[in-house]
Amino acid sequence: MPIGQLAHVLRGLQGQGDGRMLVGPETFDDAGVVGLGGVEGLPADLNLALVQTVDYFPPVVDDPYYYGAIAAANSLSDVYAMGGRPFTALNLAGIPKDFAPEWTAEIFRGGFEKCREAGAMVVGGHTIQSAEALFGFAITGFVDRRAVTANTGAQAGDLLYLTKRLGTGALTTAGKQAKIAWSELLPAARQMAELNDRGAAAMNAVRAHAATDITGFGLAGHARNIARGSEVTLAIELGRVPLLERALEFARAGVISGGSKKNRAALEDVVSVRAGLDAALVVLGFEAETSGGLLVCVPRARAKALETELAARDVLVACVGEVRPRGTALVEFE
Repeated sequence: MPIGQLAHVLRGLQGQGDGRMLVGPETFDDAGVVGLGGVEGLPADLNLALVQTVDYFPPVVDDPYYYGAIAAANSLSDVYAMGGRPFTALNLAGIPKDFAPEWTAEIFRGGFEKCREAGAMVVGGHTIQSAEALFGFAITGFVDRRAVTANTGAQAGDLLYLTKRLGTGALTTAGKQAKIAWSELLPAARQMAELNDRGAAAMNAVRAHAATDITGFGLAGHARNIARGSEVTLAIELGRVPLLERALEFARAGVISGGSKKNRAALEDVVSVRAGLDAALVVLGFEAETSGGLLVCVPRARAKALETELAARDVLVACVGEVRPRGTALVEFE
């Protein structure tokens, strides 16, 4: 669902008034967080909390194994974005009646192997017959309630780091339009299938203030959610944002996903774009991503430590902007 439509649906909904809910839908966070202290005989001062999320979508690549792996990595990513670790997974799958059994098996293999890599147990699921393939997972994880990296934690002066390259939307769209060979799309598929576990471990090691993962709402939309939740402005230098090879080329040629246009239409009132910016770069800033990296807000004094932790784990190190006091716009593209 487009971010603007989702915001309209959720507008006016009241919180449940339950002190156990630490993070709910009001802040557009990546997952819900519920405290376990005092529940079912557990100690009242227990700092352990549940992280819960669900995600599924149709194929973004033609390779069934990578489709399953990407869908799983995307689902697991929301737990990592909250600073947590996945524990269990429930599979959600819609399989067309005439789908080749070999393809179905490969989709499941890719998804289940990725969950296993994350240390998450697949404990069940639900399948239906559908008009098109749909695949994903409901993930439950754990997090220390004192270390949740929610959308509400960013502070003016924080620096912004991105842990994966942008451009998956443009490249997968090019793949669907047969404008790119699988060999050229494969690096993007591999990135989408990468877990955000190492990036999350790095940000947890330096006690990041906030984080989100860049998925369907794009860089602009997910940055907007942090800015809105934290009552700040996120300033992003698009020229410093790392891109996948050929992403800019396709954006300039107008090969972009439908999600990009929907995101821009929904966000144009809260995102300012500096005059003179490369129009294709701006397009990619709004482009819907799949299983993207983490956008991490870290205190400036701990930024070098984050860079060290990321590099030690072989994770992309890319400082792309800063957090500023709330201005006219929630997000500024510079």
